[in-house]
Amino acid sequence: MRLLIAEDDLDLAEALVAFLERNQYVVDAVHNGGDAFDYAMSGNYDGIILDIMMPVMDGLLVLSKLRAEHLSTPVMLLTAKGAKNDRITGFDTGADDYLPKPFAPDELLARLRAMLRRSGDFKPTILRFGDLSLDCTGGTVRCGGCTERLSGKEFQVLELFMRSPNAVLSADRIMEHVWGWDSESEINVVWVHISNLRKKLKAIGSTVSIRASRGLGYILEVQA
Repeated sequence: MRLLIAEDDLDLAEALVAFLERNQYVVDAVHNGGDAFDYAMSGNYDGIILDIMMPVMDGLLVLSKLRAEHLSTPVMLLTAKGAKNDRITGFDTGADDYLPKPFAPDELLARLRAMLRRSGDFKPTILRFGDLSLDCTGGTVRCGGCTERLSGKEFQVLELFMRSPNAVLSADRIMEHVWGWDSESEINVVWVHISNLRKKLKAIGSTVSIRASRGLGYILEVQA
């Protein structure tokens, strides 16, 4: 599932991105209200986590403008303003949940999952290809009775392959989809994660493999 985080505290935003990615979410982060509105309107997000006190445009104004545009994406307000009247204002503006700072990460995760379930956008999914099953909610891959747990990035790489089986994916496309075009990571991080996935597929005895296509990229296929 894809989330947008709008938080002007760069350290907190970075920590939230890392935490949510470890829990199998794909996350974009912005740091002011103007970008939050633009990203929310142009992106296909399952949920939005929105700080209230932000530069350019505060979170309540962002939320009000999104609802005026009939954007129904569920929104959680994440803010230091936790008084009753502040919460009422947030809900009246169109928020689906309201979590005051400071907060425990596990509470954020539980409330996020509940919010997405209520919205009807939370759909546990199993992707299948060959003898392989990828649990998109649990972050595990299974073959027969054997299961391997995947890291957040391993999951995102394998999900990309399983949504495009038998298609050649370039390293650049994988890099952009999973790490983002502005990532500081080097391209060899793709090779490392594909190598790790190959080992895990082999460990569970799957006939599915990730084959290198020289000069083109990689392809997920069933071995003959």
